[in-house]
Amino acid sequence: MMRTLFFLTLFFALNMGLGISQEIPPKEWQIKTAVMAVPDDYKEGAKVYGFDSQGNFTTLREGTNEYIALADNPMDDKFSTAAYHQDLEPFMARGRELKAEGKEFKEIFDTRENEVKSGKLKMPDKATLCVFTGTVNAETKEIEDAYVRYVFYIPYATGKSTGLPTTPTPPGHAWLMDPGTHRAHIMITPPKN
Repeated sequence: MMRTLFFLTLFFALNMGLGISQEIPPKEWQIKTAVMAVPDDYKEGAKVYGFDSQGNFTTLREGTNEYIALADNPMDDKFSTAAYHQDLEPFMARGRELKAEGKEFKEIFDTRENEVKSGKLKMPDKATLCVFTGTVNAETKEIEDAYVRYVFYIPYATGKSTGLPTTPTPPGHAWLMDPGTHRAHIMITPPKN
């Protein structure tokens, strides 16, 4: 579960400039599939980050609303996109910076925790992140077996302050991960099919 959540929070925190073993999808496809993670009300104007032809993390489309979408990482074998409220961008951007410096999960977590506590890093009091996964049809390039899960960041929340369990629950039930930290968030993983 920790590996999945690490990927959820930091999958876009890439080692920029490294060699790419897979082909980079066209910009239009990256945008089309990235916004699948965005709630319908915000799809049209969401900012989209993705990858240029050399595999560098870049802005593919500027946004006009509150959402930011992340294209699938072509360096990963699994298809996954994500979208989050713009107020999470300082937190996410800092994670990308630290990952590019070669930092691992614990050091990234601890660094951001200290920076949020000191006021150096701004964390919103609440914000949403959506993760969209599926399988890319090799022939049509359409996404099959689509699935969305949700994360609601509420920094420093605890089980006691929210009334939520702090251990994983059955699919469809909410629970609080990383309680009492800058990264406290409600996990909602709907049942598949």
